[in-house]
Amino acid sequence: MHLISVVLVALMALLHAYILVLEMFLWQRGSGRRFHGFDAELARSTAAMAANQGLYNGFLAAGLVWGLIADDPTGYRVQIFFLACIIVAGVYGAATANVRILFVQAVPAAIALATVVAAG
Repeated sequence: MHLISVVLVALMALLHAYILVLEMFLWQRGSGRRFHGFDAELARSTAAMAANQGLYNGFLAAGLVWGLIADDPTGYRVQIFFLACIIVAGVYGAATANVRILFVQAVPAAIALATVVAAG
């Protein structure tokens, strides 16, 4: 179970690093606009907000990496904290912005959290 939890936490870190790139660097480009269904004007007017969101996603990715490389019990606790943050943010985002966020972020984070706890 430990190996599965490590892989799932690493995948969550990669997902949030990808979201950082998408929101900070690709938001106004074709791939970023297509992903969100935005036209050029909406992407331009929301670029600063998206970059801020991307930065927060980068912090989540960094926290998960920290949790993976830190010795236990710190690493275990850090993984639980950051996965819980992702779940809360995903549920809030699904309720306020787009239900897709629940399935892209919150559910995978909950599965990763369950494996971390089970392996702990």
